[in-house]
Amino acid sequence: MKNILIELKQYKKALILGPLFKLFEAVLELFVPLVMAALIDNGIRTSNRAYVLRGGGLLLLLGGLCVGAALICQYYAALVSGKVGKGLRNKLYRHVMTLSSGDIGPGGPGSLITRLTADINQAQTAINMAIRLAIRAPFLATGSVIMAILINPAIGMVFVACTMLIVLILYLVMKFSLPGYAKIQDGQDQLSRLSGENLEGVRVIRAFSRQRQEIAQYRESVDILSSLITRVGLISAALNPLTMIIVNATILIIIWMGAGFAYTGSLTVGEVIALVNYMNQTLQALIVVANLVVLFTRALASAKRLDEVMDIKPSVVAEFNAKEAEDGSERDATGDTDESLFPMLRFENVSFAYHSEADDALSDINLTIEKGRTVGLIGGTGSGKSTIVNLITRFYDPGKGRILLYGRDIKELPPEDLRSLIGLTPQRAVLFSRSIGDNLRFAAPRASDEDLWRALDAAQASEFVKGLPEGLDSPLEEGGRNLSGGQRQRLTIARAIARKPRLLILDDAASALDYATDAALRKALAAERRNNPDMAVLIISQRVSAIKNADIIYVLDDGSLVGAGGHDELLSGNEVYREICSSQGVYASNGGQLAKGLELSNCGSVLSSGGVVI
Repeated sequence: MKNILIELKQYKKALILGPLFKLFEAVLELFVPLVMAALIDNGIRTSNRAYVLRGGGLLLLLGGLCVGAALICQYYAALVSGKVGKGLRNKLYRHVMTLSSGDIGPGGPGSLITRLTADINQAQTAINMAIRLAIRAPFLATGSVIMAILINPAIGMVFVACTMLIVLILYLVMKFSLPGYAKIQDGQDQLSRLSGENLEGVRVIRAFSRQRQEIAQYRESVDILSSLITRVGLISAALNPLTMIIVNATILIIIWMGAGFAYTGSLTVGEVIALVNYMNQTLQALIVVANLVVLFTRALASAKRLDEVMDIKPSVVAEFNAKEAEDGSERDATGDTDESLFPMLRFENVSFAYHSEADDALSDINLTIEKGRTVGLIGGTGSGKSTIVNLITRFYDPGKGRILLYGRDIKELPPEDLRSLIGLTPQRAVLFSRSIGDNLRFAAPRASDEDLWRALDAAQASEFVKGLPEGLDSPLEEGGRNLSGGQRQRLTIARAIARKPRLLILDDAASALDYATDAALRKALAAERRNNPDMAVLIISQRVSAIKNADIIYVLDDGSLVGAGGHDELLSGNEVYREICSSQGVYASNGGQLAKGLELSNCGSVLSSGGVVI
């Protein structure tokens, strides 16, 4: 709730004027039954045409003023709710962009999307209705009872009893329906999650012929949600008939008692009609109050969910020293250090675990990346290769040890400054629903078309892009679904190259490429590095062929660094690397066959189990 209140503080004037105009409208509404009573008693009953015209004109004037006040209040309500919703979305989204993957929590991206959309919409609606009705409805209900007592105290007590009875019904309905609304929200979350998973994994579902089971599971979730909605709906549906029975019974009592008072002359016919109008106003106001209670209850839950996200502290922040914080001088990622005195990047005794209770994903890692060099990183699945990438880019911070950029701890740098030096090609090719050119300029906003084509040439992607009808302006579907896996990977490589980074990271970036394209890519990257001699390249791969020509190769096994050196050196002296090479049939650079290996031809391999390679 605190973040909503912070946003509301900016609109104090609107928050005061909006309810005041609505209060003014409610006051005018309370006078309408009195004007009607006078019109009936002094105009219609006596056939005084002039009085009827004057009374009718006064009613029109009151109606016009009510409409004007309501429109002004509605303007302020729409203004404040819209502005607050905009501010909350921007604030929440900006905060989410500062969080690392480990900060997001168990809800994941799906939960954040719900909070950015449904929860903020709920808060907006509550703010709008609060400005319009939070003061008007209680004032109108209370005012109607007071006016009834002023007209006739005896009948006024009937109003009080009726009002208390309706309030009791409202309380009981809300007591039993509000928990149901909470369960409905949970059911909708479950249904949204199930729908998203099934739509994203529809190919897997079809491949394993699981359509019937998934449809049955979805139908079961729908049935549970439908049952909840029906049950809550039945409880809520009882509100109107019960209140109408009470109100109609009260109106009968008012008319019966009013007839007696009118017979004795202590009450006029117009006043009896005024009392009936006040009874209807009371009913309408109380129903509005009940709806507001339900709405505000939901809004409070949404506000709590928003606060939960905003209260998450980013685990990855720049730890500026006091002097830098005081002088406010501009900082860059390399600082004032002499780059020639330090390696580009160094891991010093780095250990890391994704969760405090989990085992270390990396243990005591020491490695160096020199500028102008190509570094290979290889290891089995789960050995920690991608974790090293996550630490270099500061998606996470190491639990122990430190990572130095030109001799400076990267924790002292703003993450965005560090990442401005890095061109990353992630394992999973991520593209956006924009044109190809826009996707490439995502990393290099000022790049010219010539720069983009050069990057596409290096990534072996220019041929298929030129074959598209619109070239660089060709639109991509969400996630690049209108391209093949290899095409998506080549575009992400081109995007990283277009940035002209100091450190180019290829995290298993050629896994979807054939061997010929992979070889051409490695050749083009070597040429790219010659054109940019200060650029270092870090290649993470499970293919020995992708990293065998690197200046230095680091071998990971179960989170530990178990070897470092050239291809031939590791092949002869490192058991883990030799096993990897053996499984892939890789020979020594001098043409010698592995002592422990599997002879494979250059065109493919035959599986030991007798399988066929396609």
